[in-house]
Amino acid sequence: MPDTKAARRAARTSDNSVDGIPPLARLFPLGLQHVLALYAGAVAVPLIVGGALGYSSADLAFLISADLFIAGIATIVQSIGFWRFGVRLPLMQGVTFAAVGPMIAIGQQHGITTIFGSVIACGLFMVLIAPFFAQLLRFFPPIVTGTVILIIGLSLMRVAAGWITTGSTPENPGAPPINVAFAFGTLLFIVLVERFAPAAFARLSVLLGLVVGTVVALLVPGMVDWSGVADAGWFALVTPFHFGLPAFELASIVSMIVVGVVIMTETTGDMIAVGEIVEKPVTRRQLADGLRADGLGTVLGGIFNTFPYTAFAQNVGLVSLTGVRSRYVATMAGAILVVLGLIPKVSAVVEGVPRAVLGGAGIALFGMVAASGIRTLAKVRFNNKNVLIVALSVGVALLPTVTPTIYDEFPSWFQLIFDSGISAGAIVAILLNLLLNTSELRAEHADDPRIGAFDGVRGPAAAALVHPEAEGTGLIDTVVLDEDREVADPRA
Repeated sequence: MPDTKAARRAARTSDNSVDGIPPLARLFPLGLQHVLALYAGAVAVPLIVGGALGYSSADLAFLISADLFIAGIATIVQSIGFWRFGVRLPLMQGVTFAAVGPMIAIGQQHGITTIFGSVIACGLFMVLIAPFFAQLLRFFPPIVTGTVILIIGLSLMRVAAGWITTGSTPENPGAPPINVAFAFGTLLFIVLVERFAPAAFARLSVLLGLVVGTVVALLVPGMVDWSGVADAGWFALVTPFHFGLPAFELASIVSMIVVGVVIMTETTGDMIAVGEIVEKPVTRRQLADGLRADGLGTVLGGIFNTFPYTAFAQNVGLVSLTGVRSRYVATMAGAILVVLGLIPKVSAVVEGVPRAVLGGAGIALFGMVAASGIRTLAKVRFNNKNVLIVALSVGVALLPTVTPTIYDEFPSWFQLIFDSGISAGAIVAILLNLLLNTSELRAEHADDPRIGAFDGVRGPAAAALVHPEAEGTGLIDTVVLDEDREVADPRA
């Protein structure tokens, strides 16, 4: 029987493995890079919800501190794991945008304590349902996972665009030219670091881009806003039930449980995506443990005056871009988030990073997520049915991205599901795969490497790759057939 302790020690000392622990000199900046990629999205939800409910600046600051504090704890649980909690992969946790609409509606009708009560109930539901939801992993073959990962990347481009258009007005809705210049300047710097810098610096390309972009932005009046740093305190303790004891109202709980199902669907896609990227596919048990950690983070969120938590897809792109697989990098990022939650002054400094600079980095991060989806789809045998699955899933997912008001006339439960392009696309991909890729069809073509004439998209090209005289392109494995199964020349 192999020495498991020795195997674990070997994994920790491995140069770049999921269980490897980089030296502190690299671990801290790599973790900080994840925090900067997540930060703007993490603080957006408490700002939006607190602002909609009319809370003061002091209350908004507390909501942000609580959000960062619990995001850090949830990230540590997800990456390190204990007992049956945590997927033990490099995943960052943050407050989900899927809950914004329902939470504002609950808060305006019943108050913020009812929001927190609903969040606690939602988290408990997620913990209990996690092992059953994990059984759905069989509904995520490469055609579905690749499509969902692609949708995640494409859907997040709206976030990057929103950062770049910061400062636009109804009269001038376009992005200010100076923002576009900083966004693409940051993006160019990241590319140059990836191309010319030593490997140790290339892995910090996004962090370096954000730092250099912010330093240059200091030369432009109004680009960097650190006015809140002086007013922020050095230490603020995050206390449970700061706004009062939670209230539990049935309809509010039901609407938040629907949000929980959406969260679990999105988190499943993110966990599968990061598993593909680090070449450690997620098992059913890992998926259940990760979803259970999501639920625990959400319960803690309700107790400590914040909201439901989910895996942040932004950071999946960062894992792909940097190639750093260690889950302890996410653990370090979680520790930094805890510190930021306890030290508002440091948090205010990070908040000062210009949104345009974040937008440039976001293009790279979210594009890498989409590219990871395409890489997964490269494993798929692209007959017409699979082409249709990808086409319709991506199309449905992008509808609310290109036209955010498309479902405004529909019931709130429908908007909750389909306003999230990720959850809508995942549902469509799963259902179409079940409908079109029957078990009989899969069995019929299981041992046949050739692409049939019915494939109107890749037929000739794929046939050339498996032709006995073909050497292939190097993009996918070349399969040389024997004479009895020779593929006809597609030009014949």
